This record gives sequence, structure tokens and C-alpha cells, in this order.
Amino acid sequence: MTTRNLYIVDDDDIVRSSLQSLMSVMPDMAIRGFRSGDAFLAAADALAPGCLLLDLHMPGTSGIDVLKAIGVHQSRFVAIVLTGQGDVSLAVLAMKAGAIDFIEKPCDHLALIQAIDLAFARQAHSSLEVARVEAAAAKLALLSSRERDVLRGLIDGRSNKAIAYDLDISPRTVEIYRAKVMEKLEVRSLSEALGIAFAGGWFPAG
Repeated sequence: MTTRNLYIVDDDDIVRSSLQSLMSVMPDMAIRGFRSGDAFLAAADALAPGCLLLDLHMPGTSGIDVLKAIGVHQSRFVAIVLTGQGDVSLAVLAMKAGAIDFIEKPCDHLALIQAIDLAFARQAHSSLEVARVEAAAAKLALLSSRERDVLRGLIDGRSNKAIAYDLDISPRTVEIYRAKVMEKLEVRSLSEALGIAFAGGWFPAG
């Protein structure tokens, strides 16, 4: 199995140590603790993608500020926030800042483990989606300007004849461009080509 990276950010040494001990029983888990939001952010650029257990009440950079700071790295980090009992309004604020779940202290161990499992599953799905979009964009970047025009016509549901009329070229030339589009996108059907176009952000056509 792939190693799962868990980052525990809490200024309370006892809580942090307890969470590390609890999570260490989970399979294929690499755990690293940070005493403050500032310490985590200082190391963030060098960290592998993973799940963040984030305390909201910390000296220096608060948990909310950490969430805002990692907003540009949402494909790398998913965050579960740890709140005190009754901090529902703060938890809502954290969710709006990008957290995917919140757990009240003292933590229910089973609920915490389930939340972490779901966070990693969500991150894996997100990573696959990012990879799919990047792959589609890379293929679309190979198309010439005229090939892009033809593909956009196909996205709009236009026939070869209609595309030829719009571009002031012959239907036969459209067929040639269409074949080149299929070759460069490495697909065999129009539906596959449209799927790549949509994944690459060409929907609706610009």
C-alpha cells in the first residue's frame, strides 16, 4: 500500500503525542507533529501530500490562518480541524476556509479514524482528478490552432460541412484535421475526444 502522510498541528504537547500514538496503529501511516501553525507552514513546501489534523486555537498563526495559507495547495493537503466543545461557529468558519471535517476535543477515537480514512480517500480521488485534467490539458496543447477550431466545432455538435463553412475550408480538409485531432489526443472515437476536451476545461466551448 502507498504510505499515507498525516500531519498533526497542535501546540498542546500531550494532545499531539496522544494523537500520534493513536494514529500510529493505522496501517501504512507516516506521522509528523508540529507545535504550531507557523512551524507547519515553514515546512509545508517540502512536505509530501497528506492529511492535516489541525488545532484551531494556537499561539501565533491560528488554525484558520493555516487553512487560508494552504488554500493554494488544496490538491496536496486535506484538513480536519480539532475544536473545543461548543465551537460550532468556529468549525463552520474553518469549513468555509477549506477544512473537510471537524472533530471536537476530546476526540472520539473511532470517529477520528473514520474521518481520517475518508480524508485520504477524498484526497486520492482529488489527486486522480488533477492528474486526469493535467493529462487532458497536455494533449490539447499539442493541437494546432486550426485543429482546435475543428474540435470546438465538434464540441458544439456541428457537422463537418458546417465546420467547413464556418472556417472557409473544404469538408475534406475538415476530415483531415479531425483525423489529426484524434491522432494527437490518442483516441478512436469522437466521444473520447470530447471527454478529453471537457476534462481539459473546454466545456462549454470558449
